[in-house]
Amino acid sequence: MTSETALHTDPAPLVACTVSRDVQNFDLLIEDMESELGESWGDLSFEDARQFFRQPESGGLKFVAIALDQEDEGLLAMIADMIKSAKIQGVKVILIADEVSPMALHQLLQLGAEDFIPYPLPENALHDAILRLDAPRKVAAVDFIDATGPATSAPKGANGIVLPVQSVAGGAGATTIAVNLAWELANVEKKGPQPRVLLMDFNLQYGSVSTYLDLPRREAVYELLSSTDIMDDDAFKGALMNFNDKLSVLTAPPEILPLDFIEAQDVERLLTKARALFDYVVIDMPTVLVSWTETVLNTADFYFAPFELDLRSAQNILRLRTALRAEELPFEKLRFLLNRAPKGMDLSAKARTKRMAENLEISVDVQFPDGGRPVRDSCDQGLPLGIEATKNPLRKEIQKLAASIHAHQTEQLEAAE
Repeated sequence: MTSETALHTDPAPLVACTVSRDVQNFDLLIEDMESELGESWGDLSFEDARQFFRQPESGGLKFVAIALDQEDEGLLAMIADMIKSAKIQGVKVILIADEVSPMALHQLLQLGAEDFIPYPLPENALHDAILRLDAPRKVAAVDFIDATGPATSAPKGANGIVLPVQSVAGGAGATTIAVNLAWELANVEKKGPQPRVLLMDFNLQYGSVSTYLDLPRREAVYELLSSTDIMDDDAFKGALMNFNDKLSVLTAPPEILPLDFIEAQDVERLLTKARALFDYVVIDMPTVLVSWTETVLNTADFYFAPFELDLRSAQNILRLRTALRAEELPFEKLRFLLNRAPKGMDLSAKARTKRMAENLEISVDVQFPDGGRPVRDSCDQGLPLGIEATKNPLRKEIQKLAASIHAHQTEQLEAAE
């Protein structure tokens, strides 16, 4: 391994460097860098790297591998500034993360890092990441064949938006909303290629996404959930089902499993993989709070909470707010969706909705009308409303929600560019 001094004085061309608080904390990274690059790489501290990437000569590097762990989360502003400087110089960025929170990773990936690898490094992970740097669009197109539908190029630096849906009370329609929201997002573009959408059923016991889309439950899902520590792209995609060549689906497993069958680190790995492969990741969550709910909440961009205009929903919202704030979790991410909302002429019910929102100190972001029997029939037929009942009022409102989400994301991407 070359020293920091060698990075500036060694005449041998350097093609990459690692950046970390202390590279000795990432011994596997040192081994893999030496295996891939021999002596053609260097190492820098965070502060030195920030200065180095402001110099024109830094543009001669092919990539930089930024290694960080939990202790570095207090330095996110510095690391973000360094990533921006590297991107300006045309240097590609690979993140090596050891137990870094999903929110921190989300912030750094949003800045344009090309790839992310968990630490300890899986076998050949750095090698594969370097190959992807050479042909990112070509590899992405190949990766999306089969389980993820027709092959099209993924956006550079794909970093999918996570949209969980969890009912505040049983029967509030979370699965119906999740399935139809995913379908509408997969068909949201009027012109050009559609976004890639993944629908994940995290209700490991009574998940019914497969029923609502008439898809089989496969043993591959159980195998994936039980071995996320060795999961690669092929294993992940092998567990997905394809619906109408437009929507990818991870169903619940065939057998009823305890909700703690997966842990927070399993969910984090699944979401990291999903966000790397898809533009939107819609999750049908179990009604109960579990140990990994925090992981999903922290990763989510918006966390949809369907409820009904009744006392049980009001009480549960109050309890949920108390629980999340006690744990210092982002309650403000929740977007409350009133399902089976009163019709426009029902002034009494409208007044009750307003009072409920004021008393609970929440905003009712969307009011979904009662779609009636066609909604139940659509679920029983295993078809989204967008296919089975296109003019249903519930379908139209979910379609509007999908359009607003996509418009918001498009604006964010354009602003970032």
